[in-house]
Amino acid sequence: MTTSPSPDDATHGSTRARLLSPARHDRILELLRTKGAASVVEIAQTLAVSEMTVRRDLAELEQAGRLARVHGGAVARPTVDPVAMDREEPTFAARLERRRDAKARIAAAAFSLVSSCRTIALDVGTSTYILAELLRDLSLAKVFTNSLRVANALVGTAPDVYLPGGRLRGEEMAIDGPTAIAQFEALWFDVAVIGVSGVTADGLFDYSPEDTEMKRVYLRRAGQRIVLCDSSKFRRMSLVRVGSFAEITTLITEAPPPPDVADALARDGVDLIIAPDLP
Repeated sequence: MTTSPSPDDATHGSTRARLLSPARHDRILELLRTKGAASVVEIAQTLAVSEMTVRRDLAELEQAGRLARVHGGAVARPTVDPVAMDREEPTFAARLERRRDAKARIAAAAFSLVSSCRTIALDVGTSTYILAELLRDLSLAKVFTNSLRVANALVGTAPDVYLPGGRLRGEEMAIDGPTAIAQFEALWFDVAVIGVSGVTADGLFDYSPEDTEMKRVYLRRAGQRIVLCDSSKFRRMSLVRVGSFAEITTLITEAPPPPDVADALARDGVDLIIAPDLP
């Protein structure tokens, strides 16, 4: 019994084995991973199939979200690492030593923005703590913070330091609660500098519901609103969403964020600062 040759066999010769659809899809994706892009003609020649078959395969792969079609061919779809969920807050001491050099660069870049301000709100956190140590000679500044560690770093130095009343949260040595919120809600700051535990394209995240309430006060009650975030926190989430990028003016980090985060920052007009190396 004889069979008629397929269109692909007629085009490329009956001596070539015809690949089944799944195998062709794997070869196409491998080609795109290697080269980044390929034309329909190039794929057809590589796989020894017709251009019509290639166009059908590309349509199926695009529908599955595995590539993006462009005029005359296809490109690899950018891979995006999954967002990680942090469920437990590490100790302050552990966080302080983690990526200390990166945080020092970020704090130095932040200092250049806040050093001329008269009223500065400083959040709890390790990067803000390192920044506080740089503020010790600002004789005209008033520093408002709900962090006992930040306040202690400034004891006996030039700035005036103000703490709210309220409940003290253990290991973090942070003051929170309705009294603290009400006291700082009544003020207006030239600049607020906050820390976060994670940043995704959906916004800013933190471990603590209690600390998050004060972070939101800082964002509502400041003219300039700066987030300090080392690059290890990109594409990480934790328990509480602090807010969107539209609520901040500046994000300082030490390395470029992932493309989806960078695009979201740009859409909301956030000034992205990559802190340079320290001298």
